[in-house]
This record gives sequence, C-alpha cells and structure tokens, in this order.
Amino acid sequence: MHLSTDSESLLVLEALANEVRLRIIELLHHEEKSIKDLAEALGLSNAIVSVHVSKLQKAGIVSARNRRIGGGTYKFCSLSAFHLQINLSPERSSTRKLVEISIPVGHYTDIQAMPTCGLASVEKLIGQYDDPRYFMDPERIQAGILWFSLGHVEYKVPNYLYQNQRPIEIEVSMEIGSEAPHIQEQWPSDIRFSMNGVYLGKWTSPGDFGKRRGRLTPEWWAPDVNQHGLLKVLRINANGTFIDGQRISDVKIHDLDWSAGSWSFRLSAEDTARGRGGLTLFGRGFGNYDQDLLFRIYYDSH
Repeated sequence: MHLSTDSESLLVLEALANEVRLRIIELLHHEEKSIKDLAEALGLSNAIVSVHVSKLQKAGIVSARNRRIGGGTYKFCSLSAFHLQINLSPERSSTRKLVEISIPVGHYTDIQAMPTCGLASVEKLIGQYDDPRYFMDPERIQAGILWFSLGHVEYKVPNYLYQNQRPIEIEVSMEIGSEAPHIQEQWPSDIRFSMNGVYLGKWTSPGDFGKRRGRLTPEWWAPDVNQHGLLKVLRINANGTFIDGQRISDVKIHDLDWSAGSWSFRLSAEDTARGRGGLTLFGRGFGNYDQDLLFRIYYDSH
C-alpha cells in the first residue's frame, strides 16, 4: 500500500494511530482469526474489537468474511495489506500516477517445468503430480499454486499507458518459495527475474516452507507439501532493481523497452545442484497472502 501526504492517506494513518489496532495487525500477521479469537487475545469485548476491525477495514488494511461453523456464523479477519510506503514529497505525489494489474498465477503465457512439479486450483489438483503435460491443461487458468524443480514461467502484462505517459517505477509483488520433494525448510533456490527479455537479477529463497500450514491453504491440501512462501516485492526504478529494498542489479527502468503493447515478466529456477533449487508460486487461495502476481506501474506524463 502506497501513501502520500494527501487527505486520502489520512484514513490509513488514523487507523494505525491506535495501540489496539496495531495489536490486531500483529495477531493477523500469520493467520486468519475470528472476532471472538481477537477479543480473547486482547482481553476486550467482541463489540469493541468489531469497532476497531471496522476502522482497519475502511482503511484497506484488513479484510473480513463470514464463515459458517457448527450452525453459527462467525466473522473472520485477515490482513489485506502487508507493506506501507509513504511518499513525503508532495511534488512527486501529485505527478506520479498508478496502474495496478493483478494476474492469476495460472495465466502464464510460457512455461517449462521439470519434476517435481504440478499445479492446483483451490478445489483440486490439476492433472497429476510430476507430469509437465498438465501445465497446458485448459483448467490451468484456475490455478492458485504452481511448482517445479527446474524451469521457468512467464507472464504477459498489458501495457495500458499512452504515448505521452512513461513508467518511472515498476513494482511486482508475489508470494514465492523453493520447491523440494515433500518439505525442506532448508532448501536454498536461486530464483531469477527477467522483464522484457532483460535479466534483472536473482533472489535466493531459503527453503520450501511446510512446517506451518498456510493461512489460506485449502483443507484438502496435503500437510506434507509446500504450504506457503515469502511475500517479495521487486522494484525497478531510476536507481536500479531491488528486492524488498535491497539492490540485486544495476538495471534501471530506462534500460528496458516499454513501448510494446504488452510486457513480459519471467521467473526461473535454473540451479540443479543437489539439495537446492526449484520454484513455488502462490496465488489467491493458497499460502499466507490473498493475492496473485500484483503489478504496479507508476508513471508520469510529458
């Protein structure tokens, strides 16, 4: 979530300016909780907690849904924002505009996958385990998770900018991790990123996480396979390319060709050394973060 010094951001800042609401955010960081669970953890009444949750909902920090359990209906809450960035430059905030595009993990345009591999929707496994042919199954567009031990996956991002608009920063947010047989929390994998055919750099995933069940993982999902990843934010701007603020290359935004009608984004896992490698990509309905690949294109006009 990106904030500035304008009045629209004030709602978020006011929501954060309260100790109870900050504690609610901490409690929701790892898993979804009901109003009752939050009230018990905070030592407050359900009514008071509901008021605080409502303020966080209006600010876009928390989302809620009703679930039927044992004949009753309960309100369950989860985080919908995990990062805040505040731009304190009024000049820049007034000229920067934003296009946001969410692309489901199954809407890839090119893929090469080697076992162990597979993909699944929130309802079921698509095809069979370790059979790369199913990555071309028509049901793949419903996928909420995909994984492979070696290969790449590529997405096309529509370019909605006009000729007088130029991108000044590209941000890609995604939940990713390694891919190991079953679960290996210590399983490093060098995951490489490319945009428009240009290699941007790599990030080393520490492992294939499965000791704790993913916050959004469907009930039918087996407990002995990857459960969640890490939310990583890739940024390309005039200063270089960064993962979570750490520079991974000197590739700058003007080094890439943004004139085409669509842009390509590729993730690859190419390391075949023993005891490491692979890529798991989580979308909506899996892992800990209720999002697909989220692209934010910041631009100005000239």
